[in-house]
Amino acid sequence: MSFLHRVVNGGGTLEREYAIGSGRMDLCLSYKSVTLGIEIKVWRDKIKDPEAKGLEQLEAYLERIKADYGWLFVFDRRTNAPAFIDRLETKTATTSKGRSVIIIRA
Repeated sequence: MSFLHRVVNGGGTLEREYAIGSGRMDLCLSYKSVTLGIEIKVWRDKIKDPEAKGLEQLEAYLERIKADYGWLFVFDRRTNAPAFIDRLETKTATTSKGRSVIIIRA
């Protein structure tokens, strides 16, 4: 959040729990003509990897804000999760409607 507030201080806006249609996007960052949707998921014990659900949610949010790309953060908080350095990953995915999403896993 501290890094994102540097964007705000430069003239952007940061909305948390941004109400969008029937859901709430975790973060909506805007700077000049760019609006960026950010979804955050936590992978906990006894649930499956939340990446697919996060992409699905983010797709709907991005459609509503008319954005072609966004970010999905997946934090692995399982008891037996690999060491942080081993689970840290960045990749790009494409949603079902062709939007580009940067996925950060930590």
